[in-house]
Order: sequence, then structure tokens, then C-alpha cells
Amino acid sequence: MIDEGQSTLATAYRTNTCGELRAEHAAREVALAGWVHRRRDMGQLIFLDLRDRHGLTQVVIDATEAPAAHEAASAVRNEFVLRVHGKVTRRLAGTENPKLATGDVEVRASSVEVLSTAKTPPFPINEAEETDETLRLRHRYLDLRREGINQRLVLRSTLLRALSEVHHRHGFVEIETPILIKSTPEGARDFIVPSRLQPGNIYALPQSPQQLKQLLMVAGFDRYYQIAHCMRDEDARADRGPEFTQLDIEMSFVSQEDVMSFVEMTVAEVTRAVVPDRPLRASPFPRFSYREAIDRFGSDKPDVRFGMELHDLGDVVRGSGFGVFDSVLETGGRVVGLSAPGFGEATRSQIAELTDRAKRAGAKGLVHLAVDSSGAISSPVLKFLGEGRAEQIVEAVGGSPGDLVLIVADADVHAQEALGQLRAHLGERLGLIEDTNELSYLWVYDFPMYKWDAEGNRWDATHNPFSGVRPEDESLLEAGSGDFADLSPSDPAGRARALQHDLVLNGWELGGGSIRIHRHDLLERSFLLQGHSREAMREKFGAMLDAFEFGAPPHGGIALGIDRWIALLTNQENIREVQAFPKTGNGSDLMLGAPSPVESFQLAELGLALAPRKTGPDGL
Repeated sequence: MIDEGQSTLATAYRTNTCGELRAEHAAREVALAGWVHRRRDMGQLIFLDLRDRHGLTQVVIDATEAPAAHEAASAVRNEFVLRVHGKVTRRLAGTENPKLATGDVEVRASSVEVLSTAKTPPFPINEAEETDETLRLRHRYLDLRREGINQRLVLRSTLLRALSEVHHRHGFVEIETPILIKSTPEGARDFIVPSRLQPGNIYALPQSPQQLKQLLMVAGFDRYYQIAHCMRDEDARADRGPEFTQLDIEMSFVSQEDVMSFVEMTVAEVTRAVVPDRPLRASPFPRFSYREAIDRFGSDKPDVRFGMELHDLGDVVRGSGFGVFDSVLETGGRVVGLSAPGFGEATRSQIAELTDRAKRAGAKGLVHLAVDSSGAISSPVLKFLGEGRAEQIVEAVGGSPGDLVLIVADADVHAQEALGQLRAHLGERLGLIEDTNELSYLWVYDFPMYKWDAEGNRWDATHNPFSGVRPEDESLLEAGSGDFADLSPSDPAGRARALQHDLVLNGWELGGGSIRIHRHDLLERSFLLQGHSREAMREKFGAMLDAFEFGAPPHGGIALGIDRWIALLTNQENIREVQAFPKTGNGSDLMLGAPSPVESFQLAELGLALAPRKTGPDGL
């Protein structure tokens, strides 16, 4: 039986953790175990801060009280692992440490046992200073001892536990799906695994459990969830890596509203459990159609914590005689602008930098109008537009004295997205987000069902190939010529809207889902539009097509990125800061040395040989 002063984590090595002793534990005999966080030798007195993942406790070793313990402590250094016995005492008045939860007490050691010695770490464990990421990843087990990432992983655990609790409370069944599956097109390259038992054949590692969770709906598990591990062989980014974890949800007999409402309730509840001090910007979450999000913010994952919205300037500039605007409007393009508040005094170099950003975002150029403090407008294109039309432009974008008006003219959507990237950059650069602690969740829905792939001469699904279509748009899932072998960008399918819904948080896509196609005939039509012959779709999606002939319920769901979510909740810009053992940008595990060469006998067992690496004329 554990004494009321002891922890439920008590073991043979400790009665309490290093983070739980308080004033009420004074006079108790305790045993602590942990790492030496910091050591201060005052001669007769040695002070040690002992650390475990729960916190720090100050240990005092007095040579007159415990000479053997003092002798043992004299030889210890930072990161040695110790076991300490002693009595909890209150610190002397004025020596308390309000920065520590245990700061009112200390342990007067009667014995110190060295459980493990330690070399000097390659970087400080007890300081929050910046350290080269390559060095940190090579010694990740040391990096994980540091307070910041240690706490982020604990919060990640809290998030996963909260997700599990809310799903079980609402009747969901947790089902694990296989890691070795069939390779199918999911929008990125598969990682593949050769089969020794079936030479010449391969497995793929799952990019998501998409088909499997839909088959679980056919099997009758009407509420499924899983914390799924997924792999994609693609270039890494700050918000994406080759391995990632997602919350996978699928539900039967639901509408899009049912799915969105449940997910919103779950997300709000879990957020409050994990970061109760961070306010939600709005509840219920705002909802934007894809078209509204693109036209107002230039993004299908907009950050709405600040204004600076885009405005359509077509009616204002039409017939202006300015060739750039006129030619774009004549071909059905868009002229869009925004007003950057207080940036009217931008220098030439700053304008050049913004122009370069716009071009990198795909714009052909960037037009600007500067409004000085008196309201006077200056611009390289003022002689083409005229002062009257320039004033109308400033008014149309909501500009004021001291603002800088930025304009992009290009194809529809393309123009908005290019200017939207500038909006996101300027929102941060100009400090327009008033409360950076705020969490701004929102929904985007009514996405286009397909986008035209000119190179492949087919329609690509904008999200996944199983997304359902709005009922009123079902008749559009046809080729204009009536022949699926002769697809065209003018096909009515280009106007179809998907029952797709994306959840966005602070300008990041947190997850996406949809109501799925559950009818065999409709799924086949969609696959034909995506350029799959009937033979090819049987080869790639045969299990689903077969299953849908045995009674498939209407179903839908979503997948939320756990790594992105916890990164946003803890204010991290890179998901590697919330993963225990991440890969580098080029997919390397610097700690374990993976990927690594394979033994020749392993290749022989698989019937494989590695092709020589191709080199260019310079030998690279």
C-alpha cells in the first residue's frame, strides 16, 4: 500500500517523481531518481537539481549530515543518473524558487547512489539555447530530455488520449488497419516493400487507410476511428514529412453536416483539454465555400485572424486602356487587389521584394499604388489609369491614407492565389494578427470535384478519387462528347462540386474529408473521368468496386493531421518539433543512420539488384 505522501508512480527506485513534492510533504522520507540537471558545489554543501520528465527538485547534500553522500555527490556531473534518499524540508524564507512547482521545498539527502555516469553532452540539456538541428537529430535521445520538446510530446499524448475518450464516448470502434497494402494512386509516391515470398511483387506502405476505412463501412462498422501512421515518398516541408500520423474517422448513414458537426465538437473539446489557456476565435467555426475563400482571401486554407481581404477590381478597371488589365479581362481572367495598411511609404527595394514574391507565387507581375498621408496617389501606372480611376481603385479595396494597394491580373483563381500568398506574408510582416494566442478554426467546403490535367488529358480529383459529388451536380459527371475515351477541359464534369470539407487552423490545412461515393455505377463514372479504363480501375480498385455491389451505406469522414495540430497548438512552425524521432528534409534518420545500404544476400533473397546510379557529365 502506498503512503499518502508517495506517488502512484512509486517503484523500487523512487517514492515520488521530481515534480510533485510540495510543502505538505515536509518531514517525509522520500526516494527520488533522475538526471542531474545542474550541480553547485559550495564546499560543505552541494546542491543538485534532480530532473525527470515531471519536473525538478533541489537536493541538498551536507557533508556534516551525510559524509558518504557528500563524497558520492562530489564526483557527479550534469546528466549523471542518481538515486537519492532523504527528508523533504521547507526552504528557508527568502530562498524559495517561485519558478519551480517544487520551489518551496528541498530534499536533505541521506544517501546518493550513482546509477549511471554520463559524458559531457554535445549540447546543453539544461538550457533553452538554440542548437543546430542536425546535431539535435543525431542525438535525439538527448534532445528529448530538454524541457520544451519534452513538454510538447506530453501534450501530444494528452491530445491523443482526449481524442480516444471522445470517440469511445460517442460509440466509435477503434480498428487498426494493415501497414502492408496494395499500391494505389493516392496523390503522392508510395513507399514500396518487395515481397520475398512472392518474387516480383511488392507491397506499398499506406499513404492513408482510405479504401480500408470505406470497406469497414461496407462491413457494418458504422463509426470507426484510428490514430493511423501513414507514409508518403515526397519532398519534406515544414508541415509535412515522409512519415506522419493522422486521426482517421469514417461514419455511416451521415450527411456532410453530420460529419462536420461531430468533428467540430470533437476538435473544440480536445483543444480545450490540451491548451485550456488558448482561446478559440469563434464557435461555431466559420464556414466558407471554396469560391468565397479564394475570392476573399486568395487561399483555400485562409488565415482570418486579420483582414486585408482581396477585392475584385474588374468593374473598376474595365476599359481603362491599360493593356495588362484589359487583355486579362478579355480572356476571362481576374484583376484583384488589396490594401496593405500603413505600408504606403514602402521603399523601392521593398516593392521589388514583394514583386519577386508575387512572381514566385505564379503572378506575371505586381501593380502597386502608394497612398501618402495626405491621400495623394503615386504609381508607375498612374499615367495609364488616370487619377480618377486610381482613386476608385483605392476606394474599392478599402484603402486609406498611408496604405499600399497591390494588384494582380491573371487567370481566375491563379490571380487570387498569387495575391493571397502576398496577403499571408504581409499579415505576418505588418503584425496584423492582434492575438497570436488565438486559435482560428474554420471550414472550407464546396470544392471543385475535379481539375483538368492537360498533360494526362484527364480530370484529376482535387482531393481523393472517392469524394462524393453534390446531388444536384451528379448529372455533370459526364464527358461532353459522351465518350469517356475522349475527355476535354470543356466537359461538364469541370463544373461539378465535391462533398468535400477541409478543416483549417490559423492558415494551415489541418485535415480534409468528404462524403464518399458509395454507389458502384457513380464510382465507375468518376474513375472513367479520371482516365482509368475499366480494366485499370478493376486492377487498382477492384476490392471497392466489388464491395459496393454488396450493399454499401452512405458514408463519409475526415482525416486530421496530428503532427500539424500539435505543432499549431504549441506554436511550432516545423512538425519535427513535435515528433519523437523525425526524419530530416531529405528523409534521413541521422540518429539510426537510415536509409542505409542493404546486404547483398537480402537483395538476392528478394530477387532484386540495385541499378547503378545515373550520373551527369560532371560526375554528379
